[in-house]
Amino acid sequence: MAITDLIPWSRGRDLTTRRSENYNPVLTLHREMNRLFDDVFRGFDVAPFGSSFFEQSMNWPSIEVNESDKDVKVTAELPGLEEKDVQVELVNGVLAIKGEKKTETEDKDRKFSERYYGRFERRIPVDDVDQDKISAAFKNGVLTVTMPKLPQAESKVKRIAINSK
Repeated sequence: MAITDLIPWSRGRDLTTRRSENYNPVLTLHREMNRLFDDVFRGFDVAPFGSSFFEQSMNWPSIEVNESDKDVKVTAELPGLEEKDVQVELVNGVLAIKGEKKTETEDKDRKFSERYYGRFERRIPVDDVDQDKISAAFKNGVLTVTMPKLPQAESKVKRIAINSK
């Protein structure tokens, strides 16, 4: 492979005329596919497979899961929403937080937006919680779901001592 093959501005050349002993059609196809993906995602101003706004919106709302000996707490940030816009369900050991964030303006009035609108759903697997004692609180756009553990779940924890040598 020649060093000129690595230079990005060499991509504009006609690839069908490049016949040499080092010509590799698979490598050429690979380069062209990368160029096509780069061009497509450059139009959206996002990285194709990196941390981007598109990727972040797929994981909206942001959640935090804390576990202690007695309970599991799930906190979700839901700015701009009210309690009536959110549903919390526990089905078959999976906590589901879902709802919809509606836009305040019409699309014709909007010039640019990085805000997320639409339906959302996050699913968090939880084990050995007392379904009858689960509580949820919503304050200042933050949802906190507290799930006390069952007594037998607390006894399943076995602490292991670490010995120093």
